Amino acid sequence: MRVPLRQIAHGRSGDKGNRSNLSLFAYKPEHFEILRDQVTPARLKAEFGSLLQGQITRYELPHLHGLNFVMDQALEGGVNESLNLDGHGKSWSAMILALEIDLPS
Repeated sequence: MRVPLRQIAHGRSGDKGNRSNLSLFAYKPEHFEILRDQVTPARLKAEFGSLLQGQITRYELPHLHGLNFVMDQALEGGVNESLNLDGHGKSWSAMILALEIDLPS
């Protein structure tokens, strides 16, 4: 069954310069493996490649059932340089939580 990621996780995002930081946390511990398997730097690059110009580094937080992504060159220069409406990167969590994932039956 395909569902939006927001059905099994919540997220928070922010910025530092031209770098955006996104954390995802599974609502239930058993969904952490789904996050780990399906939400990868390669998937984010495939889905949002035109917006994510730099490297994406993922850190796993298994004891918190979460993932943290550091996305370089993700804010068109950052708050002080960009004409982007979301120079702080707050919309990254909403965009990524809209990704569809596969849930086992």
